[in-house]
Amino acid sequence: MRVGFFVLGLIVLAACTGSKRMTAASDARQGREVACIGFWNLENLFDTIDNKGVWDTEFTPSGKRHYGTRIYYEKLTRLAEVISGIGTEITPDGVAVLGVSEVENIGVLKDLVKQERVDKRDYQIIHRNSPDERGIDVALLYQPKYFVPTNVETKSVTLFRHDGSRDYTRDVLHVEGKLLGEPMHFLINHWPSRSGGEEVSRSKRDSAAAVARRIIDKIYTKNPHAKIIVLGDFNDNPNNESILQFLKASPDKTGAKDTGLFNTTYGYYKSGIGTTAYRDAWSLFDQAIVSYPLLVADQGWKYVKTKIYNHRFMINPMGKYKGYPKRSFVGDAWQGGYSDHFPVYLYVTRKK
Repeated sequence: MRVGFFVLGLIVLAACTGSKRMTAASDARQGREVACIGFWNLENLFDTIDNKGVWDTEFTPSGKRHYGTRIYYEKLTRLAEVISGIGTEITPDGVAVLGVSEVENIGVLKDLVKQERVDKRDYQIIHRNSPDERGIDVALLYQPKYFVPTNVETKSVTLFRHDGSRDYTRDVLHVEGKLLGEPMHFLINHWPSRSGGEEVSRSKRDSAAAVARRIIDKIYTKNPHAKIIVLGDFNDNPNNESILQFLKASPDKTGAKDTGLFNTTYGYYKSGIGTTAYRDAWSLFDQAIVSYPLLVADQGWKYVKTKIYNHRFMINPMGKYKGYPKRSFVGDAWQGGYSDHFPVYLYVTRKK
């Protein structure tokens, strides 16, 4: 019953936003540098214009959702409210680098970063158009006082339907740059959905994982000590084959020595904690994965801790979806919420 599901939601809230001391907090007090890195699925951040060639008619004033200027700017305000709070329990600057998904174009991101709650952070935008049929992309927002990009590339995920026609999805975005002067790689992902069922669609996510892994292997070939952070909505859990076998993200730090990657969110999943909910079950599709050098670094940035940003105001308090993330729409009805996903974020720290 849904009452029990809401209790689970409160457990998630307590687990991820409790008062337990963090190493990152101690580091900040000791004068070490701390940077917050995050990811959030923004749940269909569309503009109100009907663009040809993509399936966005429902997100227009004349569409079935009556998605006009008022709703659009209400959504931007709510998204900015959440973004403004991520990471501020440790650093007043909040999230320095934020990967995002389900954005229609660079225009909606320009409107987002101008919102009052985040405007002073001067977020810059890295966005590339993907061939996705719905017209949604991934992107990277960053504060230039923390991060300076030096190279940007996208890798397409080639998929085919049963009839042999192309099935277009989101590209993998790879951004290389310097985080307060130190080289860092970010991979932003939004893998194919489970439409049609998890088993039927599994190979699509395996293909996306293979693309991301090839990027990582190429980085490691050039620099075995590269520091890489892989973020995204993978539409799979940390124990699915796309993550374990194709991406090769180890569920523990010991295994990361061999695979080169550690899934920092695996522990949450094993504890029953998720970032999105469907049919009274939590899934942890939104994950943060780090390269092994971030675990053992003697100098420079080192991984500390991952959290899920799921404050009470982001949880639906009543009704059919009590306990779920408070989303923007339920069906075609505007709910005035935030997203159907919670953000994930992590901290890295180093000596000044």
